[in-house]
Amino acid sequence: MAAPCYLGWDFSTQQLKVIAIDEQLRVIYEDNVHFDKDLPEFKTQGGVYIHSDRLTITSPVLMWVKALDMILEKMKSSGFNFSQVRALSGAGQQHGSVYWKKGSVQILKDASSELPLHQSLKDCFSVSNSPVWMDSSTSSQCSALEKAVGGAQHLASITGSRAYERFTGNQIAKIYSQNPEVYMQTERISLVSSFAASLFLGAYAPIDYSDGSGMNLLQIWEKVWSVSCLDACAPGLEEKLGCPVPSHSVLGPISPYYSQRYGFSPACKIVAFTGDNPASLAGMRLQEGDIAISLGTSDTLFLWIQEPTPALEGHILCNPVDSQTYMALLCFKNGSLMRERIRDDCASGSWDEFSKALSSTVAGNNGNLGFYFDVMEITPEAVGIHRFNRDNQKVSDFPKEVEIRALIEGQFMAKRIHAEKLGYKVKHRTFIT
Repeated sequence: MAAPCYLGWDFSTQQLKVIAIDEQLRVIYEDNVHFDKDLPEFKTQGGVYIHSDRLTITSPVLMWVKALDMILEKMKSSGFNFSQVRALSGAGQQHGSVYWKKGSVQILKDASSELPLHQSLKDCFSVSNSPVWMDSSTSSQCSALEKAVGGAQHLASITGSRAYERFTGNQIAKIYSQNPEVYMQTERISLVSSFAASLFLGAYAPIDYSDGSGMNLLQIWEKVWSVSCLDACAPGLEEKLGCPVPSHSVLGPISPYYSQRYGFSPACKIVAFTGDNPASLAGMRLQEGDIAISLGTSDTLFLWIQEPTPALEGHILCNPVDSQTYMALLCFKNGSLMRERIRDDCASGSWDEFSKALSSTVAGNNGNLGFYFDVMEITPEAVGIHRFNRDNQKVSDFPKEVEIRALIEGQFMAKRIHAEKLGYKVKHRTFIT
């Protein structure tokens, strides 16, 4: 009998990835489908469509389904033994939403194993292009939602975040206001994560608490939909969302479609999928008091938190590992591009020179402090370069090595200060990736 294994899926912005691990957590298989390259018929750029207003950004739902068909066929061709899979779960890009047309649940349940899934589901979506996290076309809906519940801070206190344009409640409100007939034809609204789980379940999978708390709709304390937020977005919305569940819920066995077409065991379990950020917290095995910082184009900070204090900056999400605790998420737009610009200006474009200059100065930078925002920052909302000397006087420039340390110390101090505002207490480990 084949040794048991487990599949993990990642429905991200630019690709679909799969990984198989054995019971010792060793990777035994991995593969991916890159949307732009492997599915050129959808004509995406970076996995998305950027519409003419430059604010509306979507992805074709059927591309995600076809990518799943493609990757499963690749696994089959390679001789992968699907019967050894005991359970599967996964992650999806946060804030994307999928709109199932009335009657689609029956088509999903009865999909013929003779056909690739995307052929069976081609007419199942009332909105063919899903809004994704990059969309920023819902400013008026955000204002209306905050006003309806008594202001930005009150919305943050209910849902963990003030209104954000990419958050699903505001995207639903836009669809309802612009295309009410499309909204009325919709029987279920999924997040990308619960949509992906639905494909494997052969039924509508519930939204999990953690990804659900990135919608401006979930009461993060009680883990139920907020009636005032739902009512502000669209009528009859609770029924279309279903009941949220803990992120580690076992949803049921795999759809017979996969047993018949690929040879999965009918006993293979589907565990709730969650958002990509919560999945990162789970994957890094963070514990209470830990803090993780991902240094990229944007710097992202996330941490396990016991008693959060939702604020106008940052996000509080339900913890995917422990439903009684929370995770905080902060995003800083001026990340690696800002560091590279100072490297080019002060260290001849060399990271070695940059590191030597940093080492040549003392911690604390003799009281010299800088805040560096080439583009409008998210946290806090500020732009420009701001330098202060040890006497707290604003100055126009620093020596090169002082500039480098001011940048690094300023960026990390800002992360700590904003994390503490959300309720974080420094007491454990810091992970930097």
